[in-house]
Amino acid sequence: MRRKEKEMVDRAELETVISEARVCRMGLCDGGIPYIVPLCFGYTADTFYFHCAAEGRKLEILEKNPEVCLELEAGVALKPGAKACDWGMTFRSVIGFGRAERVEAPDSKRQALDLIMARYATGAFDYPEAAIEKTVIIKVHVRNMTGKRSG
Repeated sequence: MRRKEKEMVDRAELETVISEARVCRMGLCDGGIPYIVPLCFGYTADTFYFHCAAEGRKLEILEKNPEVCLELEAGVALKPGAKACDWGMTFRSVIGFGRAERVEAPDSKRQALDLIMARYATGAFDYPEAAIEKTVIIKVHVRNMTGKRSG
């Protein structure tokens, strides 16, 4: 990282950004062309979970290249300045790299959906068997993460 004073190395600080983030962006590579998808997510122990339909561009790309980059941010705010070049942003962000894989077992799918739902709502949830069968769960175990803060 070029500006070391902005680097976040404390694991607890990285985890705080993840816990505060509402959206995770998944970066994929489609034959040399970047493709980014904003997703709802669940997270536990260096592992992110995402749900999606059983078809679509994201899955087509992952079939060819399961390597992904994840991005999350928290505390984003505009920082006005007196002159144009004095403006900036306040933020904390996390970038992670990993390999996407499908979760196939119905019980594991339910656990992943519970993690996703717990991020956005409270309570226990029931998932109809038909929904479990047709929902694809993508799991990404992060190999490494970096963080940056500004402002």
